[in-house]
Amino acid sequence: MRKCVKCNKKAEVYLPQYRLSLCREHYIEWFENRVEGTIREFRMFSKKDRILVAVSGGKDSLSLWNTLHKLGYQADGLYIDLGIGQYSEDSKNLAIKFANNIGRELHTVSLKEEVLSIPEIKKEDPRPACSFCGTLKRYYMNHYAKKLGYNVVATGHNLDDEVAVLFSNVLSWNLDYLKRQYPVLEEGKGFVRKVKPLCKMSEKESALYAFMAGIEYIEYECPFSEGSTSIEYKKLLSELEERHPGTKLRFYMEFLRKIYPLLNQEQEQTNLRPCKVCGEPTSRDVCPVCALKAKVGKVTEPNV
Repeated sequence: MRKCVKCNKKAEVYLPQYRLSLCREHYIEWFENRVEGTIREFRMFSKKDRILVAVSGGKDSLSLWNTLHKLGYQADGLYIDLGIGQYSEDSKNLAIKFANNIGRELHTVSLKEEVLSIPEIKKEDPRPACSFCGTLKRYYMNHYAKKLGYNVVATGHNLDDEVAVLFSNVLSWNLDYLKRQYPVLEEGKGFVRKVKPLCKMSEKESALYAFMAGIEYIEYECPFSEGSTSIEYKKLLSELEERHPGTKLRFYMEFLRKIYPLLNQEQEQTNLRPCKVCGEPTSRDVCPVCALKAKVGKVTEPNV
């Protein structure tokens, strides 16, 4: 029987990559301390910042919000209702319940009111739903952070998410995306700072934290994510992790330490300008969200 290395009680968790056995209490402490260490390592934000956590109702975003709240950060939530039937209803209710439990504010945005729901857009757009859904979420996170007076947006992307994206971008050697794959995207040119405090925490570690901290979260995946390439990559990389613990973290951190600095030595400045319709930053005359609105017949008057 394994015993907790902190208190000698019966261990409830064993982390093979760290050879660490922990009881429930000390696992929660370990998780929160590791997130705090990640925030400091990448200089993500301070106690003076106003942080808006992008909340989906899932284990990662709620674990992140709970951790930031316990660590004493000024962190409120933003829930974007995608209008995906029961999935969106369940996830929104869990997000509202959690916000009430910790006594923090949850801002909600209805995508149906802003543009159309994801199922409605899918009828008009042949692309995979995840492609335009991601664009819409990033747009409204940035837009509402500025509108509501927050200077940092924090997302619950975990190590598995980051490694799957990194693996995909390396397979295609997509240098433009690799140049932007960093846990902190600095503010400027119309963007607020965006950070990923869970970037060194695996999906399993995040799920364990949610379970042990008593966080109720949505346990089934978005119906539109079925069959996505990223899920296939996650499964492949998790099999490798099972055989060689620590592989995912090493792959990700060595990229950040050795390759990311080389890619950004002569980083080209993106020519951003305000969108002619909404005023949000874009590299085109009209941003992708306003272009999508026009495509689906949701026209917005241009800025004068």
